[in-house]
Amino acid sequence: MHYETIIGLEVHVQLQTQTKIFCGCSSAFNPDNPNVQTCPVCLGLPGSLPVMNRTAFRLSLKTALALGCDIARFTKWDRKQYYYPDLPKGYQISQYDLPFSSNGFVEIDTDIEKGETKKIRLIRAHLEEDAGKNLHDETGRGHDSHVDLNRAGTPLLEIVSQPDLRSAAEAKTYLEELKLLLTYIGVSDCNMQEGSLRCDANVNLWVHTDDGQKIATPIVEVKNLNSFRGVEQAIEFEVARQIEDWERTHAKLGDVAKQTRGWDANRGVTFAQRGKEEASDYRYFPDPDLTPVTVSDEFFAEVKAELCELPASRRRRYRADLGLSHYDADVIVSQGDHFTAYFEQVAKLCGDGKQAANWLTQDVLREMNARNLHIDNFPLPPGLLGDILKRVITNQITVKGAREVFATHLARFDVEFERDPDTARRTFYAFSVDSIAVTESIIADRGLAIVNDTGAITAIIAGVIARNPKPVADFKSGKQAAAGSLIGQIMKELKGADAKVVRQMLVDELSKP
Repeated sequence: MHYETIIGLEVHVQLQTQTKIFCGCSSAFNPDNPNVQTCPVCLGLPGSLPVMNRTAFRLSLKTALALGCDIARFTKWDRKQYYYPDLPKGYQISQYDLPFSSNGFVEIDTDIEKGETKKIRLIRAHLEEDAGKNLHDETGRGHDSHVDLNRAGTPLLEIVSQPDLRSAAEAKTYLEELKLLLTYIGVSDCNMQEGSLRCDANVNLWVHTDDGQKIATPIVEVKNLNSFRGVEQAIEFEVARQIEDWERTHAKLGDVAKQTRGWDANRGVTFAQRGKEEASDYRYFPDPDLTPVTVSDEFFAEVKAELCELPASRRRRYRADLGLSHYDADVIVSQGDHFTAYFEQVAKLCGDGKQAANWLTQDVLREMNARNLHIDNFPLPPGLLGDILKRVITNQITVKGAREVFATHLARFDVEFERDPDTARRTFYAFSVDSIAVTESIIADRGLAIVNDTGAITAIIAGVIARNPKPVADFKSGKQAAAGSLIGQIMKELKGADAKVVRQMLVDELSKP
């Protein structure tokens, strides 16, 4: 027999609004001052009435359109009844049988080098309010637990996938792609450390027996995973645990109730929490205080017009129009929309997408990481880098020379920033003719311009050959490596000469009878 892993994910995304979903309290992350961002509505006090946040619904609709979901033109709110200390009302306002969007998909890369992808189908995306946060004493000394209701009522978008994922690695890739899309369209910062993106994983197995049967094992929901690595590790552990459990009990789906488990990252294990409730246990009914929402054609078109080019589409365009590899397109797009905007400006200015991609995925990213910078704060604006690369493409300077110009600009910025940060930012971040003049000055002062005078190159080659009879004799006897020392001497005298041209001219000269 063999085992097939079946995974479905429920992702909760905190929307980037200034206030909560049904009241005017701030939705800002504020763990240091508990219970200050509250009011009668989010505290669930009697007589308080919720009012829907229009921006939250707008951002949810924008997300659903980006995910290719079917949009319901009529949607309503429901009360989901359950008790928990951080849910003061005793119910959560959510959506049950009429969510505002359904279906849709997220496309993930399964093999970047081969360009293989897979569509993960979505069941629904619906809007709801968040609960507060319980703070427990982790020392084991029996201290009190505390409840912080700052987060209660913040707007959440719950995105529920079909059980289409087949490994922990696929689940991690799905979450990375979903996070990238959400940040591209600007609906959430997806900061997992602050709880803006959380995930529950539903995991079970299909057991394929030797006699051709396919048996489903009981489903387990692993709750509140707050890192991509945590999701991957929890699923890997849970799969191994379920295989062991199947081999011991042979329990099938339906034999036991669905179980909720937690994840202990320190010990690397999941642990049982409680039995999982069914929909009937929540006693859903329409919220009597909130009117249903009708999406007009005008509002639908308005939100749709706000969408930018999505990551998957941008990758395809980079491969088709700019000739980028699957890997380079993925690296560039994965850095976010500001990085792709920088790349596109550089590619347009220099006229060579591959050259621009090489520099951004290597030189620019290396310097950004070393300096802990965002692309918006990178000292070389796209106009300046595009001008440098254009000089390489038009054979004015070599790639090696361009890297020297690049490094010199960065060194100049470091000196100026050390002296006066504000002046450094104003001088370097704004591209101008002065920037080009500085580049030309660096090229001239360092002798980096490519020497195209073949007569001058021929004369220097002749002189080097005359002064080095042994390496010349070694080369003519078949030792190809002997040409290296000769080329080094020639390049030292001919700063800016194209090494490929020099090598070919030297070989031609040494190959003469």
